[in-house]
Amino acid sequence: MHKVIFDTDPGIDDAMALLFLHKHPEIDLVGVTTVFGNAPIEITTRNALYLGEAWNIPAPVAEGAGQTFDPARGGAYWPTAIHGHNGIGDVPVPDALSREKDPRPAFQFIIDTVRAHPGEITLIAVGRMTNLALALKADPEIAGLVKQVVIMGGAFNVNGNVSPAAEANIHGDPEAADIVFTAAWPVVVVGLDVTLQTVMTSGFLAEMVASGAPEIRLLSDISQLYIDFYKTRVADGMVVHDSCACVYLVRPDLFDTRSGAIRVVCGGIADGQTIQKPDGRGFPPGAWDGFPSQKVTVGVRPEGVLEVIRAALVDARAA
Repeated sequence: MHKVIFDTDPGIDDAMALLFLHKHPEIDLVGVTTVFGNAPIEITTRNALYLGEAWNIPAPVAEGAGQTFDPARGGAYWPTAIHGHNGIGDVPVPDALSREKDPRPAFQFIIDTVRAHPGEITLIAVGRMTNLALALKADPEIAGLVKQVVIMGGAFNVNGNVSPAAEANIHGDPEAADIVFTAAWPVVVVGLDVTLQTVMTSGFLAEMVASGAPEIRLLSDISQLYIDFYKTRVADGMVVHDSCACVYLVRPDLFDTRSGAIRVVCGGIADGQTIQKPDGRGFPPGAWDGFPSQKVTVGVRPEGVLEVIRAALVDARAA
């Protein structure tokens, strides 16, 4: 059983990933931590609480960072055209929720949970990595106590999606990402190289709704704005970025990886670019030297990933 803390900024594709983590029989979702990104922190936290309530997810929700690791970076923009003004496709959310957030800030929740379960916790982070960086700053020793870190973010052999160089999650807080990638814990980066190949068609989603699984109706309603956004970018459907990172945890055999130290460009026209120095390649001394070798995904079997998602959401059994 995989014990998981899900660090997220709900977020439409975040919602699918959250439901997947809740329903997959090999995953024990022990906590949800929120970060700003697809919407301001107050909204992403409310969305996490709402989805937990709607889907009867018992995992506690801890509110995290509302600004970048380096506050001097300034404000953020909110991708309302992709995720709506409320972050989850403008699906109505009740004014009053019965659930309350955990009293601890997200970074402290991460530290406490990792120390309570040494060697057992996998961190899956699908937004800015600010909370993880703050946890490392407050308690560097947790790097040796975390089982694995799986990231949705970055672009290595393809262009970014917010600039030719950078993917959105990394671009949103490059300093935090660089801290996370260079820490002494095992990291797997599931980036645009594979997520852009993994498209869930509207028909595939409709078939899941037709199965009668009650949670899927809300998920489908949330996803419609996302599907509309992707109509001019993929033939039909939506790219399931965040769920790819979750599927990696249970089916790493569906992905091809490459190992090597990773650094993030912080500043300039390539701000947020992720660059790996592949293991076994000779280069003069440089900024990658002395940092741990991490994995990036460079290949994927999309049909297999989609089937794992379908099986978990519809059948609640592993594919």
